[in-house]
Formats: sequence, C-alpha cells, structure tokens
Amino acid sequence: MKPQTLAAISAIALGLPALAVAQSSADANGDGVLTIEEVQAVVPGVDADVFSAMDANGDGALDEAEIAVAQEAGLLPATDG
Repeated sequence: MKPQTLAAISAIALGLPALAVAQSSADANGDGVLTIEEVQAVVPGVDADVFSAMDANGDGALDEAEIAVAQEAGLLPATDG
C-alpha cells in the first residue's frame, strides 16, 4: 500500500466521530457483508481507495473479519459495546 494512501486513511479515521460501524446496523440489505455504499452511509469519509485498503480479499465487500481488522487498524471506528 502506498504511504499516501495510508496517510489519507489515517486522516479520515482520526477525523471520524466515535460511532458504531456494526455489521448488523450498517448492512442495509442483510447479506452479511458491507458494500462501499453501505459503509459510506455510516462513514461518509470512506472513499474507494480507503475501501479497497480494507477489502483484503478484493471481492468488493467487507466481511466480519475485514471489518474487525479495519477497526483494529483504526480505519473504521470501533463498535460500541
């Protein structure tokens, strides 16, 4: 990953309010994964580059494991509770 991308991701993550990005609340269609549109509905600062950085397997959706890794890395706010 490019240093510029990491810097942009960090800046977005640090500027986000502390809100829950729980898969159950953000998963609008209930398919068990989050698309970029579903993530952006909760965290508008996430652009395609940030989403791609979180989408480890490149399938265009974030599964539970990818969400957890993104939260641990500070790319998404941690789930409250």
